[in-house]
Amino acid sequence: MTLRLPDLAAMDRFGRAIAKVLRAGDVVALTGGLGAGKTTLARAIIAGLGHQGEVPSPSFSIIEVYDPPSVRLPLIHADFYRLAHPSEADEIGLDDYRDGAALLAEWPDHAGGFSHEAGCLSILLEVADGGRIAIVEAGADWLGRVPE
Repeated sequence: MTLRLPDLAAMDRFGRAIAKVLRAGDVVALTGGLGAGKTTLARAIIAGLGHQGEVPSPSFSIIEVYDPPSVRLPLIHADFYRLAHPSEADEIGLDDYRDGAALLAEWPDHAGGFSHEAGCLSILLEVADGGRIAIVEAGADWLGRVPE
């Protein structure tokens, strides 16, 4: 599925729609070049889960954790850009963080990817006509709940 996101308001609506159907165990894998809007979409999802504060980019810390009551379900926001090898995701304890939580993964390929998981919603963001295009592929667990 391909969605046109012509402006920040459209990106925010899309992120909040994802947040409404997000469940523990889900992965939202965000790919795209630098400046494509991965962190912007992640922030919209986090806001849609109820967080009302600053959402720092995890590009330096790699992982930011959000827990209830600030969000409706435990959430891990990860930016794997700085990982040199997928095995480093294991070294930082990614599986422990993910237990009972949803995962927003920027640069998921740097952590070995998640598209093989049934709970993965893969979103490729591309810059187009001053806005963005989102190319969305859903794992089996997302069928019937992919926002449009």
